Parts: sequence; structure tokens; C-alpha cells
Amino acid sequence: MTEHLIVTDEEATRVITLRRPEKKNALTQDMYHAMSDAIDTAQNNPDIRCMIITGGSGAFTAGNDLQDFLKDSAEKAEAPRASNAVKFLYSLAQNTKPIIAAVDGIAIGIGTTMLFHCDYVLASTTATFSTPFIHLGLVPEAASSLLFPRTMGHQRAFAALVMGRTMTAEDGQAAGFINEIVPPGHTEVEARKVAREICALPVEAVAISRRLLKLPPEDLTRRIDQESHLFGERMKSQEASAAFKAFFARKKA
Repeated sequence: MTEHLIVTDEEATRVITLRRPEKKNALTQDMYHAMSDAIDTAQNNPDIRCMIITGGSGAFTAGNDLQDFLKDSAEKAEAPRASNAVKFLYSLAQNTKPIIAAVDGIAIGIGTTMLFHCDYVLASTTATFSTPFIHLGLVPEAASSLLFPRTMGHQRAFAALVMGRTMTAEDGQAAGFINEIVPPGHTEVEARKVAREICALPVEAVAISRRLLKLPPEDLTRRIDQESHLFGERMKSQEASAAFKAFFARKKA
């Protein structure tokens, strides 16, 4: 477990809270591992009927902590796509229990792509969603190249994943991946209401119905593997190297 992730069980709901406010909840490999463990250990726990992922107020997540990510990638020269991140993606793909996302503020990269594995998404009016992989010379991840077009059509998916355009909460609702828009600071409260509603439903009927609605896990993990291979190849490209150098230069300026 990591100090930057808080996991609590409240009645029949597991709440997974990102807690790294000084870095806008940017995800480290330890955080990926802890999130994966929180999801995996809920699978065979009959007391957990639903999960909530939240970043608290102000920021959902700024995506990967790039310095941590690059350090981990350098240590895995033969498999530059960080293993804990992929493990988390597998946990999302193979999860069998409803997940609610409570998004207040920025959701960058994995902060947006993970939402397409969730079953109900609440966003604050100040929430923004972006997948700027292209700007770093990279490619989509988290099976987003499969799930984005399936949810919102090719054109919107192209604008998000290939052009790297940012979406507002209203854009996300129009695109079909946001259920509710609420005032800032209210996403967690409203997520708990949704969780109570889901937890009150017949457990087996929910599980079967959810499975019917979702793509088969093997389809998702196959695409995750394909994207991860290409992502790793891109990490070694001249385009990505130049983009990362420019990114860190802008941060220092």
C-alpha cells in the first residue's frame, strides 16, 4: 500500500481515493499497484458490491507521474511499458463489480481512459478530460482505442485520442461517457448515493446484466496488450524522446 492511496470499505462499497494533492494526484507505480490490489481483492469479497474511484475535490488525476514513469521504463529496458500500470489496466478489464468514478477537476491520460472501464461516471462542472498521448509522441492505452469509438463514435474518438483535444464535462456527457454533472465538491457525495442505489439491487442480477453490457475481458486485455507493445515501441522513438525533452524543458522554464 502507499500513502498516496486511501482504501476504505463503507458498508457494501469500497472507496478508492487518490491522495497526492501536491502533484494533482499524478500516478506513481506504487499507486497503480495499490489501486490494482484494491480492485482485485474486492472480486471474491461478497461484502463488497460496488466500488468508487475518486480523487477528492479539485483534481481527479494528472495522469502518469512522468518522472516516475520514465524511471520505471528505464529499469525495464526490455519491456518499457511499466508493469504496474498494465497490471492496473488488467484489473479494470477483468473486474466484475460496478465501478463509479467521481471526477472533480482534471482527468488527464489514464485519468480519462480509466473512465471507460467504469459503469457510472459523475463529473463536476469544472472537470476536464484529455488524452494527450499524441503530444508526447505516444499512442492510446487502456484499450481506449477500442472503447472510445465504441462509446462516442470514430470522429469524437479521433479528436480526443489522435488530436489530443480537451473535453469539458458537457462534452463528455454529450459523448456518452459522463452520466451526471454536479457542482464542484459534490462528486463524492453524489457517488455515494449512486453506490447505495446499486448496492440495494439484486447482486446476481446486477453482475449478469453488467457482464452482458460489457465487452468480454479477453477482448479488452488483447487490445491492452497490443497498445502496450506499440506504446513501448513509441517510448524508444525519436519523436517521443524529443517530446519528453520539450515537456520537461517547459516545466523548468
